Amino acid sequence: MDTTSTRAHDDIRTAPRALATEAVHAGRDDLARQGLHAPPIDLSTTYPSYDSRGEAARIDAFATTGAEPDGPPVYGRLGNPTVARFETALARLEGTEAAVAFASGMAALSAVLLVRGSMGLRHVVAVRPLYGCSDHLLTAGLLGSEVTWTDPAGVADALRPDTGLVLVESPANPTLAEVDLRAVAHACGSVPLLVDNTFATPVLQRPAEHGARLILHSATKYLGGHGDVLAGVVACDEEFAGRLRQVRFATGGVLHPLAGYLLLRGLSTLPVRVRAASATAAELVRRLATDPRVARVHYPRIGGAMVAFEVYGDPHEVIGAVRLITPAVSLGSVDTLIQHPASISHRIVDADDRRGAGVSDQLLRMSVGLEDVEDLWSDLDQALGRPVRGAGNCASNHEVPALAN
Repeated sequence: MDTTSTRAHDDIRTAPRALATEAVHAGRDDLARQGLHAPPIDLSTTYPSYDSRGEAARIDAFATTGAEPDGPPVYGRLGNPTVARFETALARLEGTEAAVAFASGMAALSAVLLVRGSMGLRHVVAVRPLYGCSDHLLTAGLLGSEVTWTDPAGVADALRPDTGLVLVESPANPTLAEVDLRAVAHACGSVPLLVDNTFATPVLQRPAEHGARLILHSATKYLGGHGDVLAGVVACDEEFAGRLRQVRFATGGVLHPLAGYLLLRGLSTLPVRVRAASATAAELVRRLATDPRVARVHYPRIGGAMVAFEVYGDPHEVIGAVRLITPAVSLGSVDTLIQHPASISHRIVDADDRRGAGVSDQLLRMSVGLEDVEDLWSDLDQALGRPVRGAGNCASNHEVPALAN
């Protein structure tokens, strides 16, 4: 059984393919020639080699450029064939030259910061809101970075000679605020723009097409899609991918092969899952936007399966009253999840900064799954309880978009 990298095999594709087709076939193009239908899981941590001189040369080459070594695998921390299949597939979906997978989304972001920091470029320009732990990593300077927070219009003015990165999340966690990626990329000049694309996925937006050089995913979410895998990935050009592989090798933030297998499997249904959940989310938004118990609804113009809404009553009572919907952190699974960001996902962010970014104490974030919309609404309806006396009319911060097929 051939377990080498799939890069050469993927070169057989000559014509552009639709995203739904890529989701099913990318990273798997060589399987039929091997007499396989399902991708193999390579659990080896090490690999035999009787050519120690040749292996030394390959390791030297990796140390110089970070390029994936030619020939058979060497060691699990250097690379894994199963994980490489997922990386190939994700790069195809995002429209980049390469992708590098890590043990978690935070490990992936940390690797990007370490790459830029190693070049003396420790300053980061960032736009709030971001995922709470991303915000904390930057604010606390845990990796020696320094951050300037700004709004999208202020990115160009915030740049310095030692700026190594501009970081945005769109739609943002948890308010679903959107950023004009093309405008921000233009403002960045030669500084790489990193877009956290976790909420949108390549089904709804491909940041590389708008000028982003780096695309970050918490692959734990929609890419895996079933709440059973922890992972992160950065899609980028091959030059930056080489540096990320070197950091991954040195720091050990590698993705387990079984996780790589689950992620590759998750990608095959990604377009179907995202579109189905998005249709349900849009219907829930329509109902929430006219509900007297809801003060405001947040929903991005590009659509998606994430919904945020502010209630007039006690948000903690809503969390405690759901029965079908699962009160839990994370998102992107086949089942619907709800959580209170100010208490959990963004608790680590300073309260004033949190509120300044639009994360109010009344805000609830819901990741809509694949359940029937009427069952979900029935659970939400009973969890919201009776209207609060004196509550005004609710308002949505965006019109509900027409969903693409």
